[in-house]
Amino acid sequence: MTYTGKWKLHSVMTFDDDNMPVYLTPEEYLDSPMPYVDETDEEAVADEMRERRRMADTFIKICEDGKLYMLSPLPEGVTQAEVDKAVAAGVIKLVDGAIADDPKSWELRDGEFWFDTGIGGEVYDEEVSSWIKPIDENGFFNFMNFRFIKED
Repeated sequence: MTYTGKWKLHSVMTFDDDNMPVYLTPEEYLDSPMPYVDETDEEAVADEMRERRRMADTFIKICEDGKLYMLSPLPEGVTQAEVDKAVAAGVIKLVDGAIADDPKSWELRDGEFWFDTGIGGEVYDEEVSSWIKPIDENGFFNFMNFRFIKED
């Protein structure tokens, strides 16, 4: 499998009424209930929907040079002048016209894909590596509660 290229969001893990994990497509996620939001508060609902749309449009770019980018679309209504100003000020970085986090590293180890999440630390006084194997047996790239699928 070639890992380089664009990976789009396939599904979001949430929990059903029995507190069991379920995966929703981006469309289902956008339409799903908001139990942690006061749905009578129009502003809170609008904020949640903006965040959900942003998450639904998130994608990953895996580059040949060992860099991996988590990318989010620019917010709606932002002008090119505002984008240029934010980039010049170092507030945001752009990759392929999307907002990019600092790149993560990836590598192949014995033919398996590994990537550095940047999240390390200790568990029960044992050092935990920030490197994970995110590709599952179905070819999904799993990170946090999101599954991505290779687009190209």
